[in-house]
Amino acid sequence: MKPGLSAWLGAARATAAALLPPLAEAVTTMLAALATLLCTLPLAPGRGPAVLAVVLSLSLSRSQLDRDLRGRLEAALALPLVGLVAVGVGLLLRHAPWLGAAAFVAGMSVPVWLRRFGPLARRAGALVALPFVTLLTVPHARAEPGGLLPAPLAPVAVALLALLWVSLCHALARRLRLLPRVRPPEPAPAAAREGTLRPAASTRMAIQMAVALAASFAVGYLCFAERWSWIVLTAFIVNSGNRGRLDVAHKSGLRVLGAAAGTVLALTLSLHAGAGWPTAALILAALFLGVWLRPLGYAWWALFVTLALALLQGFAGAPPAALLWQRLEEIVIGALIGVAAAWFVLPVRSTDMLRRRLADALAALAEALDPATASRSPAGFVAALERLQQAARPFRSARLLTRRLRRRQPADWADALAACRADAVRLIEQGATPGRARQAVGQARRALREPERLLPALQELRRALAG
Repeated sequence: MKPGLSAWLGAARATAAALLPPLAEAVTTMLAALATLLCTLPLAPGRGPAVLAVVLSLSLSRSQLDRDLRGRLEAALALPLVGLVAVGVGLLLRHAPWLGAAAFVAGMSVPVWLRRFGPLARRAGALVALPFVTLLTVPHARAEPGGLLPAPLAPVAVALLALLWVSLCHALARRLRLLPRVRPPEPAPAAAREGTLRPAASTRMAIQMAVALAASFAVGYLCFAERWSWIVLTAFIVNSGNRGRLDVAHKSGLRVLGAAAGTVLALTLSLHAGAGWPTAALILAALFLGVWLRPLGYAWWALFVTLALALLQGFAGAPPAALLWQRLEEIVIGALIGVAAAWFVLPVRSTDMLRRRLADALAALAEALDPATASRSPAGFVAALERLQQAARPFRSARLLTRRLRRRQPADWADALAACRADAVRLIEQGATPGRARQAVGQARRALREPERLLPALQELRRALAG
């Protein structure tokens, strides 16, 4: 077999292997969303409750609040409240826009601040995010007459149905071994002490989100009248999952490209599909592809979510070409607002975030190699290494552009530790605790405070683990 063909086949197999686990998750998520949608339609007909049913199912599946009995009970209390608040904020956006904007900004920035209280707070924040995002396209999500439930009770029923079907579908998928068993939630870390001059990272990111959303609402209301929603949506997308200002700039580029492609694709499909069930099927298909391909990069998620939202909102009221350019303009403006907020408002240095991930991975490796640890497993180190790889993506892109300008590249740190994975896992599984390796881990952890020593220390760690 030719070397080029062999390399191509190897890359194809690696890509297929990377897509299989997300496929099972996407199928499970969409089955839960479809079941929730089918149960919602007779109870509360109309586009608003249908959209709420789908997005709550997506949000709950990603947050994994149904992982155990405690999580299901907490979700049963939180979800109806989220649905009611979303409807209330939607009514404010329609009848009192500035007051609704203030409520929206608070609803999207407070969950970012809550990240400092651990994984459960992060999952709860994710639960809030998607229903609020739908308000940008369906701001008055009311049930139509003819349903089995009064309109005020529709959000509560939709939320509980979403919890029921997500829990059932996840349990069935785990029973069939299509999804891995969930790990118990990590204990929440103690809240970091904040100084007056340098607040904690979660606080700074929450302030950045609030500033970006407030500025996008102001620009949208004052300059773009009825076209404000896409500016706010893009500003939120750019700042969500913030890992520092370089990450925001990197992600904004990918998401602007994905959102632009999604808008173009939505315009093309809307001209041929028309309204009704064909468009609904395209929306669900786009969401499925977005959930499936999201692990490969944010651009895919942005593309398909933008496609779904654009099809939902439609292109009526203006020539399609004019609306296309208007939406691309709004996407760019929202991205610029989001990047400016992350870059100039209490900025979070991306290098600090990367070193934090390095510290977590080295701490997990030190614990796994410690002879005093009762039960040693490579799982903690592998999970920390995966989080490090996610944080390193923007640095790898920056390295391509600045390799000739900067000798020391932070991406090299992540690559050096990633190269230790196979040898580290082998030693941990063998139960070995070589003194040279443990000493090298300690030296690498101390070198985190001195960037010029960090790469040599990580390279020495690799040699110690290998031999």
